Amino acid sequence: MDAVIAAERLTALMAERVDHRFKGLPPDAEGLTLAGLAAERRNLFTGGFTTPVLALSAERLKHNLALMETYTARHGLAFAPHGKTSMAPQLFHRQIEHGAWGITLALPHQVRVARAFGIRRVFLANELVDTAALRWIAAELAADPDFRLVCYVDSVRGVQLMDAALRGAARPVEVVVELGAGEGARTGVRTEADALAVAEAVAGTDTLRLVGVAGYEAQVPEASPERVRAWLHRLVGIAVEFDKAGRFTGTDEIVVSAGGSEWFDAVADVFAGIPDLSLPVLKLLRSGAYVSHDDVHYRRLTPFNRMPEEGTLEPAFRLWAQVVSRPSADQAFVNAGKRDAAYDLDLPVAQVVRRDGVERPAAGIEVTALSDQHLWLRTGPGADVEVGDWVGLGLSHPCTSFDKWQVIPVTEADGTVVDCIRTFF
Repeated sequence: MDAVIAAERLTALMAERVDHRFKGLPPDAEGLTLAGLAAERRNLFTGGFTTPVLALSAERLKHNLALMETYTARHGLAFAPHGKTSMAPQLFHRQIEHGAWGITLALPHQVRVARAFGIRRVFLANELVDTAALRWIAAELAADPDFRLVCYVDSVRGVQLMDAALRGAARPVEVVVELGAGEGARTGVRTEADALAVAEAVAGTDTLRLVGVAGYEAQVPEASPERVRAWLHRLVGIAVEFDKAGRFTGTDEIVVSAGGSEWFDAVADVFAGIPDLSLPVLKLLRSGAYVSHDDVHYRRLTPFNRMPEEGTLEPAFRLWAQVVSRPSADQAFVNAGKRDAAYDLDLPVAQVVRRDGVERPAAGIEVTALSDQHLWLRTGPGADVEVGDWVGLGLSHPCTSFDKWQVIPVTEADGTVVDCIRTFF
């Protein structure tokens, strides 16, 4: 799919009409296109938006995109940010405009979304054994010589199932052996011997081509800098041994890939020491949470905390909800809950209270629980909060923040809505 068609589809996306499907958007905007709503530059607080509403900071989004572009370039890394974080084609293309090699995804449906909006390079961080999905991918590869997909393999059985589904395909599917992070961790081969067995199974097919090795270091049990680096050295060692044995045939580069959002400094450090191999090495980082960052989990764990000289990511999400009940001096409730806010890792954090156009810190206000449509607040003696106030909440875990919203307004610092991000979960 060429760039012109991709641009046309992004434009068509913004031609979608505002209606009852999209929570938080102004009722009086019904019938406008998303592009038309953004063009009106309404204010999030005075322009008819209803609570709860999730907003993405335009300035912080721009900052985060630029920071990771600079970081990966400085460290000689290719970058395929994990698109399952946002599932937003507009953000995929902004990430690619900021130097990304491609987009990482986890499921066939996610690949279909990416392809529908012209993404040409996909790293599928999962073993794929679904026959219908594999045949669709084979058809995409046959129809578009510019489309590249690299997929995990981690079992001989998986290789056999992939081979059976892909018989007769015009192009082989490129695969990387996934190294598991350890016993009791998630997917991936557990030993070097298992890795070799999978590589040999791939070599026995015409439908698959081995191009590298990969894994996810955040699953290392009791992860520490030393444990993570040790695992990364194992990953590199497998690539080196495979190369010595001549297992990377029919490709023009060797893919070595790792990197979530907690240890990409270790990935950069270890990958910088990859020795010269028989082919160029694509050192592929896959961190995805950076695009919005967050106010709790990744704010605490981001590698930039260990290397402040490299820069700082900025939390770009804020969920706005309205106080609908103040039943006692030590309790208040707002109209956002589990359907609106991420809660799988940490509770939201009350940050600001807005009343009559004035914002002030949410002093003495603590989130204690979430119901489906209510968020529970404990209010201390000095807490100034009344029914009708808007409360701005910081969130933890971008992946389970994006997925609760089909349309997310992008706002400037003064609340002006300048774009609308459409997600596909």
